[in-house]
Amino acid sequence: MRGEARGGGSGGPGGGDAAARARRTVDAIWRIESPRLIAALTRMVRDVGVAEDLAQDALVAALETWPRSGVPDNPGAWLMATAKHRAIDLMRRARTYEDKREQVEREVGLQFALGASAFDAAHEEVGDDLLALMFICCHPLLGRDAQAALTLRLLGGLTTKEIARAFLAPEATIGQRISRAKRTLAQARAAFEVPAGDELGERLAAVMRVVYLIFNEGYAATAGDDWIRRDLCEEALRLGRMLAELAPREGEVHGLVALMEIQASRLHARTGPDGAPILLLDQDRSRWDLLLIGRGLKALDRAEALGDARGPYALQAAIAACHARARTPQETDWPRIAALYAALAQVQPSPVVELNRAVALAMAFGPEVGLRLADEIAASGALDGYHLLPAVRADLLARLGRAEEARDELARAAELTGNEQERGLLLARMATLGGEAARARRA
Repeated sequence: MRGEARGGGSGGPGGGDAAARARRTVDAIWRIESPRLIAALTRMVRDVGVAEDLAQDALVAALETWPRSGVPDNPGAWLMATAKHRAIDLMRRARTYEDKREQVEREVGLQFALGASAFDAAHEEVGDDLLALMFICCHPLLGRDAQAALTLRLLGGLTTKEIARAFLAPEATIGQRISRAKRTLAQARAAFEVPAGDELGERLAAVMRVVYLIFNEGYAATAGDDWIRRDLCEEALRLGRMLAELAPREGEVHGLVALMEIQASRLHARTGPDGAPILLLDQDRSRWDLLLIGRGLKALDRAEALGDARGPYALQAAIAACHARARTPQETDWPRIAALYAALAQVQPSPVVELNRAVALAMAFGPEVGLRLADEIAASGALDGYHLLPAVRADLLARLGRAEEARDELARAAELTGNEQERGLLLARMATLGGEAARARRA
């Protein structure tokens, strides 16, 4: 949970268990409701920092109240009503907000007249609010890292520590970055709105980048005990679909949606019953979601029809489509995937893209070919500290029969990763290689 608050009393004999259950429920509800809550509050107070504070105040109230009174039937509406009351109190104390106070009071009066659910349906367009929040988080006044950090915080529900892990940066640095971003937006009185016209096109690239960052954090969590966070994948997918509706003639938006749909189709097959990761070539493809694959392929068709088949998201979606179309791992068109990665490296040069190309080359033309490229990347130092580089090298070395070297690389990868499930997978692979090496020595 993002908030640092702690709840109240136990409520009598046996109340401790009830309080603990209520707090777990609050945690789950907060993950779901906080982006919508912050978005709606930002629309009212026009300050993302103040909106987050008000949302946190409502969270504290829930932690104090729900363990004693029980979770309300509509917890999201309860949090919203509580936060709006606090917004009114804040505005009453701030003379410069006098006119805004009257407006919000009229809104809340309408809410109580209609009832929370009716008010939400009649007045609050959650999608518009979330999109507006996304655009303000990606405001051109902010640098790219600040845009991503603020969006991951307010819309992705990540803690400062999780964001720091994603950026390979100190937690204090990320905390300062988020605080400065909110202060910059407040001082500039940045408009809380979905941009239109030419400005929309200019700001879409930043928004798409951040949506995909959120998806990636859900698809392969950088830290914690879970390898997958489906809530983040679903949130990114929903935001991506909204963007596609907002900009239907932007092919790269459809390319982004295609990529996320196809990747999300594998979520159920990516972990075992115990949450342990299952790599792509070992997955049960009957568990892939055919509906999401179909949606992704249609979105890719739209991107290509709009002439954006060579955009970075469309190219990645085309790579994902190669896997989706293969009924078995052996049917995968690895030469095409290697060619697509080469095209991607032209439009979006990146050592991570090159590392993926090394894997594809190894699958298409043999591990020696892939290892040469992986060794070049390692020698450049461009991916020092990135755990997947030694993990890839370990796989290629193992395929070449160099088990001891592969084990050393796996140990390094396990040390570098921040995800417990991924670390377990790497250590298990180390143990397997150790057994194979021992048997080879005995032979």
